[in-house]
Amino acid sequence: MKNLLAVLVFAGFAGGARADAIDDYINAEMARQHVPGLALVIMRHGQLVRVQGYGLANLEHHVPVHPDTLFQTGAVGKQFTAVAVMLLVEDGKLRLDESIRTYLPDAPRSWAPITIRHLLNHTSGLKNYNNSAFVKTAWRSRTPADLVALIDNTSLNFAPGEGWDYSNSGYVLLGVIIERQSGMSYAQFVQQRLFAPLHMDATQYSDPRILIRGRAAGYMLQKDKLVNRPHFEPSNAFAAGALVSTVTDLAKWDAALYTDSPLPEKLRTAMWSDPIKRRGMDNGYGLGWYVNNNDATNPIIFHGGGLPGFGSRMTRYLAPRLSVIVLANAGHADVDDIADKIARQWLSEHAMTK
Repeated sequence: MKNLLAVLVFAGFAGGARADAIDDYINAEMARQHVPGLALVIMRHGQLVRVQGYGLANLEHHVPVHPDTLFQTGAVGKQFTAVAVMLLVEDGKLRLDESIRTYLPDAPRSWAPITIRHLLNHTSGLKNYNNSAFVKTAWRSRTPADLVALIDNTSLNFAPGEGWDYSNSGYVLLGVIIERQSGMSYAQFVQQRLFAPLHMDATQYSDPRILIRGRAAGYMLQKDKLVNRPHFEPSNAFAAGALVSTVTDLAKWDAALYTDSPLPEKLRTAMWSDPIKRRGMDNGYGLGWYVNNNDATNPIIFHGGGLPGFGSRMTRYLAPRLSVIVLANAGHADVDDIADKIARQWLSEHAMTK
């Protein structure tokens, strides 16, 4: 991990030395999509291939994006919540197929059939707390208890385990369970058990009141004109996506996922095995990750994220052991497509070395 850090520091200065097909593609897409700034990292076999910043992190002050620029990562952070849960499983403090009322005894009785696994793979049937009415008050700071109170407990969308529906409510509840079973705040737990051991020194729970060096400003597109995003209080995302990070930190995370730290192989494999298939979709969902294993020779795990003013995507191609991570300070950016096309471009250019 220390060797990777040294390479990252060097690459941060050297990444823009020459233009190539990937540079040309990214610059063209940023212009077409009106994306102010973007950071990219490409990893192969857990080793750095490329890290680079493009455009501006702050338009008003004309601050360029660097590899150490911090972006809101949104739902990409769900994988950290899922790994935190698996660490508590390894500690003997949680069981995946136990009712959540074992850990949240004050939860509605109607939630008794819901298990930890159901929360992780979005099969709980819980309604999303962050509906259109909620978005209008997303500027307001809320505690985890406030968010739990917003979850509609009058009925479920379907019986637990009988359907699939992406639900941030489930990850809010996972955050509360992590806090109760660990005796720490969610922010403290992921910091102590994940980020600190991996020297992910920039990654942290977002707080707009704290001065964070290198944090990008977020932007939205209105009538083909970039504007500052409206204020979004990160506490409203909590364990469903309130983290800020850099592509260099996420590169360290990608490298760690090839090792037994923080998770042993059996638990890592469990997160990506037997994904819940979504009706009419190629991709399934594991525990904190989307999974596409239609091609058994090249399964793909990935997650995107979006918050007002920001978009993110982390994709891992398990057969060639290629990872592409894209962070952008534009909520309208199609980061999923950008990451996928960069991966295809890189693989086509390096087909002889696959």
